[in-house]
Amino acid sequence: MRRKLVAVALATAALLVPGALASAADPILFVHGWSESGTVWNTMIGNFEREGWRREELNNFSYRTSQSNVTTARDIESRVATIRRNTGAAKVDIITHSMGGLSSRYYIKTLRHERDVDEWVSLGGPNHGTTTANFCFETSCVEMRPRSAFLAALNEGDETPGEVNYGTWWSSCDSIINPDESVILAGARNTEAGCVEHIALTSDATVFRGVKEFVR
Repeated sequence: MRRKLVAVALATAALLVPGALASAADPILFVHGWSESGTVWNTMIGNFEREGWRREELNNFSYRTSQSNVTTARDIESRVATIRRNTGAAKVDIITHSMGGLSSRYYIKTLRHERDVDEWVSLGGPNHGTTTANFCFETSCVEMRPRSAFLAALNEGDETPGEVNYGTWWSSCDSIINPDESVILAGARNTEAGCVEHIALTSDATVFRGVKEFVR
């Protein structure tokens, strides 16, 4: 009887420890945007660690942002496979900033990996294009332009396919994504972040709290 009581007490205590809760969460892959690197996620990764996530569950990387989002999607495909293999997780969560939302959506929708992703997050993603991309002539920029062939194919039909939980955060003070509402996806939980600058979406405390609860 004593052993049973101790076991119950330990199990109850574990539920009160943030790390115990986080250990049941999916590993996360962070995908940065154009002209950025994986270091843009340092603040958010630190926040997740303080909330109990283990560092090995938090995966950021850097890629050549001038390349096509199709190429980056193939990189994401490889990295997700590695994360799942290393952790034994059935699914991952993907958190993206800016252009990272496009390659990861291509990975989910076009490369048909809906079953490998639990939650997907877009922070200030040009999901329907941004006019600022008209001033850049790299392949990735052309794909980000409103009414580009890439976006037309990506947004055709269901914008949020499969059983993935899609969430977006957009800002009325985002000077990079024009129009602001380009971030919003049909079928996603779309959250207005208030007046937050584009890059600050990755470090804003209120945005982080919302993202944390969304992926928990």
